Amino acid sequence: MRQLLLAIFITLLVIISGRSSYAEEAGGEELQRLVAAALANNPEITVSEARWKMFTSRVAQAKSLEDPMLMLKIQNGIVRDPFNFSRDPMTQKVIGISQQLPFWGKRDLKAEVAAKEAESYRWQVEERKLELARMVKETYWQIYFIDRSLQVTEKNLRIMDDFIALAETRYSVGQGGQQDVLKAQVEKSKMLDMKISQEQQRKSLVAALNTLIARAADTPVGRIADPALNPVELTAGDLNRLAAEKRPQFRSLAAQIEKGRAVHRLAEKESYPDVNLSLEYMQRNPSMEDEGLDMYSAGITINLPVFRERRQAMRAESTSEVSMAAAELRTLENSVGGGIADLLAQLERRRKLAELYRAGIIPQAEQALESSVIGYRVGKADVLMLLDSRVTLFNYEREYYDSVADYQMKLAQLEALVGQELDPEKQ
Repeated sequence: MRQLLLAIFITLLVIISGRSSYAEEAGGEELQRLVAAALANNPEITVSEARWKMFTSRVAQAKSLEDPMLMLKIQNGIVRDPFNFSRDPMTQKVIGISQQLPFWGKRDLKAEVAAKEAESYRWQVEERKLELARMVKETYWQIYFIDRSLQVTEKNLRIMDDFIALAETRYSVGQGGQQDVLKAQVEKSKMLDMKISQEQQRKSLVAALNTLIARAADTPVGRIADPALNPVELTAGDLNRLAAEKRPQFRSLAAQIEKGRAVHRLAEKESYPDVNLSLEYMQRNPSMEDEGLDMYSAGITINLPVFRERRQAMRAESTSEVSMAAAELRTLENSVGGGIADLLAQLERRRKLAELYRAGIIPQAEQALESSVIGYRVGKADVLMLLDSRVTLFNYEREYYDSVADYQMKLAQLEALVGQELDPEKQ
């Protein structure tokens, strides 16, 4: 009678604990809140934004004129009497001002070059935010998998305790051998070893997540709710078009191409001379019979752009920059296209596997374990068959949660690849 009640209890424990693990739970951590905290607090984002603002400040610098030059001098002074301004009528006290004026269009092109460079850095900031959000999501779902693995392990430890009690009962009445008890105890020890490893992995993942969010490494991370595996409704073509519109890296490379073209136009403008305007006022004192009339001087100075090596090198540099950015853009397009196709296939595989485990394989494995427990009680199954059924169910349950977590991680990778969340309401 005692063996019958114990077997019934074990069977109920397997069924109830196995099925309740798939129920929806209230999550202690919200993914969107964690992502927002990371974007707000992560120092790498702060550094990237500061770099972008630094380059933005260069636009006004590039468009500004050079400072005017003020000139003060004594002209035609007498060496023997340097401070006597009335001895010679040619001695003059001069004040002048000059201003450098670049050829028309150069300042606008320099400002455009600086603006496009700043724009490229701006989109790099947004790209970095996408990468950070992906890293937070991946770590988040890794914690989810470890938590569910711990849950399955703890459930199996309780089952092993009951297996040991059943084996000891059979041994005490002479229906089983001592080796059955020892084998069950060894299996329990293996489960305890696995639990220790899982607990260590969780601590490492929690520390990694907290580092991304820029909070204390030992900040606890609460329980994560089971997600819904919503299929991605968009086709590969839709996602490629969405990536071309939303992915910041595309816009960053486009800005680099435009910057290189602006540099090329500026190099062409460098073949035209700049102008320096100057104006001088010369004050004279009366001297001898000269009444000492004041004078002025106005002039234009033009540089002669005859040395072409620098300008040719500037054009060559801009051409190489455009070619390099265009090649990187084509590489990115190919990479995004291939990545989208691969991730869509993996997402579909993981979603189907999770549904197969949940609705088919795990219930069947539970039934097999239930049958093994009953068979062992009546002496029609040995302890190895019992333990093997338990290990099989344990592995299937972990593979189910692995499929769920991997689906969410692949979805995060797809969102980073496209540049936009695909189903934000599911979180």
